[in-house]
Amino acid sequence: MLHNTRYPNNPTPKEWLAKNLSQKFIADYKPFNFVDGEGVRCSLYVSGCPFHCPGCYNVAAQNFGYGKPYTQELEDRIITDLDHDYVQGLTLLGGEPFINTQVCLQLCKRVRKEFGHDKDIWSWTGYKWEELQKESDDKLELISLLDILVDGRFLKDKMDLTLQFRGSSNQRIIDVPETLKTGKVVIWSKLVK
Repeated sequence: MLHNTRYPNNPTPKEWLAKNLSQKFIADYKPFNFVDGEGVRCSLYVSGCPFHCPGCYNVAAQNFGYGKPYTQELEDRIITDLDHDYVQGLTLLGGEPFINTQVCLQLCKRVRKEFGHDKDIWSWTGYKWEELQKESDDKLELISLLDILVDGRFLKDKMDLTLQFRGSSNQRIIDVPETLKTGKVVIWSKLVK
């Protein structure tokens, strides 16, 4: 079973490790879109998510074997697409990016090497920020490369289609550099209230 049976959808720290679950598969890649964060974005949807949130908009991507393997050719294409002046950044979605860290870390490190902080990196996760702080080193390293993290499980009873970049009202849009600097969660300042 992929989740803690005592607390469904609430993993114990370090219970879900990328090295044990990820098959390094990609559900989809969508260049030049406007919905997965601020500005024009290149969005990578990784495969596999053990949260299984009821009402998930991307049920197919919950399967770790869905889609196709991540390749160097795809990574090169993403970097080429990001190189356009009008593209603001990269978005990681899923599936669950924090259980596909082999793929996400490789790509994020390359984005930082090629573009520094001229391109921003957003990610969605079913983990809460506080849960990620107790997690494995690969997850913490991925956080350190992000600009924005949308955290928390999708909760169908808190669904609100009027929210900016979120599906349910429990989810937060976190300014990662400011949060790491202050040691407390800082909500993204451009959030429309």
